[in-house]
Amino acid sequence: MKVLLVDDHVLFREGLSLLLRSLMQDVEIFEAGTSSEAMLQLATHAGIGLVLMDIGLPDLSGIEAIGLLREKYPEVPVVALSSSEDKATVLSAIDRGAMGFVPKSASSSILTGALRLILAKGIYLPPSAFLGDRHVHGATAAAATAPISSQDSVKSKCPTDLGLTPRQSDVLFRVLQGKSAKVISRELNLSASTVKSHTSAVLRALNVTTRTQAIVAAGKIGLRF
Repeated sequence: MKVLLVDDHVLFREGLSLLLRSLMQDVEIFEAGTSSEAMLQLATHAGIGLVLMDIGLPDLSGIEAIGLLREKYPEVPVVALSSSEDKATVLSAIDRGAMGFVPKSASSSILTGALRLILAKGIYLPPSAFLGDRHVHGATAAAATAPISSQDSVKSKCPTDLGLTPRQSDVLFRVLQGKSAKVISRELNLSASTVKSHTSAVLRALNVTTRTQAIVAAGKIGLRF
């Protein structure tokens, strides 16, 4: 698997590279110190399947870079890395299309679990993403679209528990992945109006209005597909 590490600190990239090689078999690692270098690496090396991106880059913020990368390479999952893990920062990264947010203070076991979850089409959120939510019960991770952490104490639900049809479940899965209505329409062979209708229905089912809110809500109920 090809992984791109984006961080302006060489020592951090080297350490993370060693960790990834110990965790993943047959991994090929590319590195970049800026967002522009990251885009060049993606354009140069086909088949990069995962990007780990610091959000404190010198040329363009990682948050903005995540948005640009997801627009150009929508199928490549991006994991935000940061020494800051306040709720606003976490949700901002997720809102721009990150499929996970791992604090730099996290342990190697947490990083491993988060990456496995994300590569299985899930979404990892740190506990800080739930601050202010009364019903989290100390959950340590949230998966929006794949098996949730065994440490979650909330009983998981499936889309049918929310009253969603199989097709609405398909749409919700892709909404949580950050795919645009146009991409969803193409993948599911549905009209734009039908996708819009299903999207409205799934957001209502979660009692939210945005993808980011949907991710947090899905994490709170331990939604599984």
